[in-house]
Amino acid sequence: MSRPDPRPRCPDCHRALRTCICSLAQAVAHQVEVLILMHPMEVHEAKGTGHLLHLCLPHSRVMVGEEFDAAELEAALHGRWGNWADTDSAPRHSLLLYPDTAEQDAALGLAAASPLPLPWPQPPERLRLVVIDGTWRKSRKMLYLNPALQALPRLPLLDVEDSGYAIRKAHLPGQLSSFEAATLALAQLQTRPEDATAHAVLQEVFKQFVAQQLQLCQRNQAPQRSA
Repeated sequence: MSRPDPRPRCPDCHRALRTCICSLAQAVAHQVEVLILMHPMEVHEAKGTGHLLHLCLPHSRVMVGEEFDAAELEAALHGRWGNWADTDSAPRHSLLLYPDTAEQDAALGLAAASPLPLPWPQPPERLRLVVIDGTWRKSRKMLYLNPALQALPRLPLLDVEDSGYAIRKAHLPGQLSSFEAATLALAQLQTRPEDATAHAVLQEVFKQFVAQQLQLCQRNQAPQRSA
């Protein structure tokens, strides 16, 4: 049995109160809804970015788990979230933010992803972006354990540059944090002038987050002076 964590934690970012990141969050306007599927090991991960992403996106939801209840996941993927206008009853198209790994998926026996909804591109207000928040290995396991995710149309990122995630090592070129990947995906799907402003705000929030975490690491590694 694991011991309870004695440190008081922020109820919003789930970090210890002394390392709370809520002050960094800035809510931005966005048309695409975002569903964040967070692996349990990321909930209290100091280097994780899923909670910060959620705090910045008013039209986002977080579900924590590895293998989700099929009915609950189906409702989160395709059901109404209750924040649509009464006159807007059209369903959202859910897209999985994930690279094209068709060959690897076939080798594992995973179902083939569905094609993008036609006509494409769809208006942003008709889309729901699904983000798996976990390490690459954990995200692959979550995909394997949840057939509903396998069947979603995939949205691979375009023109991916090196990650600015200096506090966590990327194992392959082009691997990004959940925050960075979702920010780029929203930029691909939303092209209004005001969306460019929101994109810049999210980029600045991420830079401040990385800077704060580097400062904390340096502080924790600094040698203690004897009295």
